[in-house]
Amino acid sequence: MKGLPEERAIQLAQYIIEQDTTVRQTAKQFSVSKSTVHKDVTQRLKQCSPQLYEQVKKVLERNKLERHIRGGMATKEKYESMRRCRDQEKKDKTI
Repeated sequence: MKGLPEERAIQLAQYIIEQDTTVRQTAKQFSVSKSTVHKDVTQRLKQCSPQLYEQVKKVLERNKLERHIRGGMATKEKYESMRRCRDQEKKDKTI
């Protein structure tokens, strides 16, 4: 994603707001680093579009408050997947 950093910041912010995504999801979508997304939407955006900055700030704050829940869900899914795999291996051995 090339272009002026200010334009990129606005595009990233609009995406975060419209899609209700995290910094990590946005970075993946636009093929840039998490650091770039974070700097663009916190520092650059504050300078070039304060109203948009306030909207993004709300989404980022909510994401920050929810991240421990998403982390717990990811861990739960990881161990459930491992259990299913282990159960399948046991089933395959008995057949």
